[in-house]
Amino acid sequence: MKKIILATAATALVLAGCATEGPSRRVLTGAGIGAVAGGALGTLAGGDDGRNAAIGAVVGAIAGGAVGDYMDRQEAQLRQQTAGTGIEIERQGDQIYMYTPSDVTFQLNSAAIQPQFYGTLNDVAATLIDFPSTAVDIVGHASADGPADYNMDLSQRRAVSVSNYLTNQGLRPVRLSAVGMGETQPLPGISPEDPQNRRVEIVLTPIVEGGQQGYYN
Repeated sequence: MKKIILATAATALVLAGCATEGPSRRVLTGAGIGAVAGGALGTLAGGDDGRNAAIGAVVGAIAGGAVGDYMDRQEAQLRQQTAGTGIEIERQGDQIYMYTPSDVTFQLNSAAIQPQFYGTLNDVAATLIDFPSTAVDIVGHASADGPADYNMDLSQRRAVSVSNYLTNQGLRPVRLSAVGMGETQPLPGISPEDPQNRRVEIVLTPIVEGGQQGYYN
């Protein structure tokens, strides 16, 4: 099973207020991001061997047989810490996807994280520090409401804001990658202009010992 398929290479994170949508929507989202990032943004979600090696050299890689338990424990801790916050979590194989609606994290047309969200991100950061052998990819998305170039820039700035915040909480920068996708990756089944497309997604991908592509050797 691939540990590095860049599903959300930063993308697909989901769960709470979207019970009517179900996991399939997010899975499709992740696959779409994977295709784009895999081809053009190969540094995401562990898709770059050099990045994987750098992370592995700094924090250590996970033995193949221990990956499932490692990610299970990380997922359980994240679910406990984010319950009721608006962050949605989804597990795909050995990757963990978290989805944060932009109205929870940011004000309209702003890349400044709302102060009321600091505590939640602090808890997320604490868990990520407890489980260091993962690549952390952050992807910003926008709806198609407004100029495409503005939406691309805003999505990038939002992703960078989250990345910088996590770094300031103690995460090693080598683990983090931030990218904006603008309005190019709308959620399946809804209009590109729908506000739900304004979102920030985080994907956690294990850095695994072994010889397959994307692993740390």
